[in-house]
Amino acid sequence: MNSQDMSILSLVLGASWVVQLVMLLLLGVSVASWAAIFRKLFALKRVRSLNEAFEREFWSGTSLNDLYASAAQDPARVGPMERIFASGMREFQKLRERRILDAGTLLDGARRAMRASFQREMDVIESSLSFLGSVASVSPYVGLFGTVWGIMHAFTGFAGMEQVTLATVAPGIAEALVATALGLFAAIPAVIAYNRFARDIDRVATHQETFIEEFSNILQRNLAAHPAPQAGH
Repeated sequence: MNSQDMSILSLVLGASWVVQLVMLLLLGVSVASWAAIFRKLFALKRVRSLNEAFEREFWSGTSLNDLYASAAQDPARVGPMERIFASGMREFQKLRERRILDAGTLLDGARRAMRASFQREMDVIESSLSFLGSVASVSPYVGLFGTVWGIMHAFTGFAGMEQVTLATVAPGIAEALVATALGLFAAIPAVIAYNRFARDIDRVATHQETFIEEFSNILQRNLAAHPAPQAGH
C-alpha cells in the first residue's frame, strides 16, 4: 500500500480477515446501538407524555371509578402510571367485593398490587438499557483486540523484509488502528445515551413511586370518610 491508498476504505479493505471481521462486528453493534437509542428516546418521551396526561386528569377531580373504567377499557394504550393506578383500584375493589372492611388489609392489598405493577412497568422501561451498557463497556476492548491482532499481523509481514521504513510500517499500523477507532465510535454514543437514559428512568421511577404513595393516602382518606364499598375522591 502506497501513500495514495491511505484512505479509510483502503485501510479497511487492506486489513487482515480477522480485523475486518472485528470491524464488521463493531459496525453492526454501532448500528444496533443507534437504533436502540432512538427507540428509547421515543419510548421515554411517550411514557412522560402519557404519565403527565393521566396525572392532570387524576388531579382534575374525576372520580376514581371513572378513571378506573377509562383505564380498563384499553390497558395497552394507556401509560405506566395509569396502569399502576388501575392495578391498585382493581385489587382494592376485589377486596371490598369480598366484604373485607379492614382498612389496613385494603390498603396493603392495593399497595402491593401497585408495587408489583410498578416493577413490571420499570422492567419494560429499562429494556435496552443493559444492551447500551454492554456496548459502552465492551466495544473499546473488541476494537483493541482488532488493533492488537492487526499489529501482530503487520509485524509478521515485516519479518521477511531486509529494510523496514516508516513507509512500510505505517499502512499496517493504520489498518489496525481503524478497529480501535470503530470501537470508540460504537462506545462513546452508547456511554452518553446510557447515562442520559439512566437519569431519565430514575426520574420516571421516582415520579411513579410518589404517585403510589399519594394514591394510597387518597384511598386511606376515602376509607375513613366513606366506609361504604364505593371509592372516590
